Amino acid sequence: MCGIAGMMNYGQQVPDPLVLKRMTDIMEHRGPNDSGFWSEDGIGLGFRRLSIIDIKEGHQPLSNEDDTVWIVFNGEIYNYKALREMLQAKGHIFKTHTDTEVIVHLYEEYGEQCVQHLRGMFGFVIWDRKKRELFGARDHFGIKPFYYHASATQFVFASEIKGILAADIVERRIKPESMLNYLTFQYVPEPDTMFQGINKLPPAHYVKVTDSGKMSLHKYWDPMFEPIERPFNDYVEQIRETLKDSVKLHMVSDVDRGCFLSSGIDSTAIAAHMRQIEPIRTFSVGFEGANNETPIARESAATLGTEHYEKVITQSDFFSAVPKAIWHQDEPVADPSAIALYHVAQLAREHVTVVLSGEGADELFGGYRIYGEPSSLKPLSWMPLSLKRLLHRLTLSLPSGVKGRNYVLRGTTPLEERFLGNAKVFSESMKSAILSKDAELLRTYKNPQKIAAEFYNKTKHLDSVTRMQYIDMNLWLPGDILMKADKMTMAHSLELRVPFLDKELFEVARHIPTKYRLAQGTTKYVFRKAMEGIIPDPILNRPKLGFPVPLRDWLKGPQGALILEQILESGIADYVNLQEVELMVAKHRSGQGDYSRRLWVIYVFALWHVTYMQEQPTYAFAAQ
Repeated sequence: MCGIAGMMNYGQQVPDPLVLKRMTDIMEHRGPNDSGFWSEDGIGLGFRRLSIIDIKEGHQPLSNEDDTVWIVFNGEIYNYKALREMLQAKGHIFKTHTDTEVIVHLYEEYGEQCVQHLRGMFGFVIWDRKKRELFGARDHFGIKPFYYHASATQFVFASEIKGILAADIVERRIKPESMLNYLTFQYVPEPDTMFQGINKLPPAHYVKVTDSGKMSLHKYWDPMFEPIERPFNDYVEQIRETLKDSVKLHMVSDVDRGCFLSSGIDSTAIAAHMRQIEPIRTFSVGFEGANNETPIARESAATLGTEHYEKVITQSDFFSAVPKAIWHQDEPVADPSAIALYHVAQLAREHVTVVLSGEGADELFGGYRIYGEPSSLKPLSWMPLSLKRLLHRLTLSLPSGVKGRNYVLRGTTPLEERFLGNAKVFSESMKSAILSKDAELLRTYKNPQKIAAEFYNKTKHLDSVTRMQYIDMNLWLPGDILMKADKMTMAHSLELRVPFLDKELFEVARHIPTKYRLAQGTTKYVFRKAMEGIIPDPILNRPKLGFPVPLRDWLKGPQGALILEQILESGIADYVNLQEVELMVAKHRSGQGDYSRRLWVIYVFALWHVTYMQEQPTYAFAAQ
């Protein structure tokens, strides 16, 4: 795992080596073991390395035999040994045993189609000296980040936004549309960031930039579901075989490895497969209080026979880590569980350099409880659209506490409007109240419904549950789940690997009919059946708690007053109606409603604003 950065000047001026050094130094946490640079007319590449595979020979930037192709690469290619053998048979000469060099020779052999052969997680840039063309790519699911700034004179890229900011060529300005979408999603959806002029390369995309400045984006893969009727047991066997293979490949490293372990089936499945291969260490965190899941994880570890480590996070632990986490995130991601991930990564790094984790299983196999909603709303599905609209208007006039009101409202709202992914914090009407500026932009910007519509339009032939999964694969997974997974682990120079997000396993999952995914009142039904005999029975059907942060209770106490004070002093009055925030805090603390999620979204934005807009983002938390 590493950090990459670089700069392409269309005027062919050699990039300043001091600028490249600043860009990489600020990402030292991504690669504390080594650094490297290479440049010539018009191009400069920088690199920070966390040594995982071929520790002695893995220095980057790296080139082919005649130095006509240069690469900087962040990630891991799990099928690199098979690819290496294939390329050697075609006559390619290797000077290292790294997966990085495999990409170089794949590019020589297949050009931009090299990405089709890769099984892994990656963000990389190749400089083709013969074509004088930059080629950059991001992995299928968006596990690894790739940020860029493109102007009329240059193209700048990095694994983290702070790497681009360190070049001092981008004015730090908030993109208003991003802020509005953040209020709903609790993250900024791809390809935008919270910064005007800085974008994310979307998952499963590559970018080409010529030395004249012509840039083009290309999508090379789509996580589309295509249910196929097959015998149930066929899918059970396919899941077992493919997951076993994926875990085995994800364990390849030259350093110590372990596994995150929560109370649920996903991480337990990974740990169980790892334990069949070798003795392993597992790591868990929980929160003090009734929802502490460390005893459950401890029980799972004992059953599996792992060397287990755990930590209980106090309220003080939680809030003291928030500023550090926000510095590492680059842009606001208001998922409270990110702070739990920060702590478990810190714990794991005391013992290992690589961890495997269970991200992605819910999106692949239908694990979120919200996926059961289409079934629960079936009693209202017979109504014609005109009657639904009438009932919806009538129900809106009822007081909010009336029993059944929310059920009817959801049942009379089209799926495309009610489901935008696992987070929907501020509605458009709520934004009108919380914004301090003229709300004209609310009527014209590309809002969450329009963003989701791009994916809904591709899935009209599919059932509601599958459409919801496709939305989450394209929005929630890269925007929240994988973003926090990468940033919170790399904050501690820890490489996180996600065996569920393997393109071969997805090829199995995408064909599973909905009736196998959700059945007998449970989620991930076919996956649970596939894990019988692998995961101990007491754990198999245990519901996942998922880092249940006691935020609602914490904000009712003195902490609520403290975060309000920080919000009021954060300088966000130009964006947020602070009187409305004060009112939300007062109502929450007096028990007039649960405003914890909305307050957390505002709080994270406020702290991010202080860090990235009011102050120069420095190395303050890089070594912590």
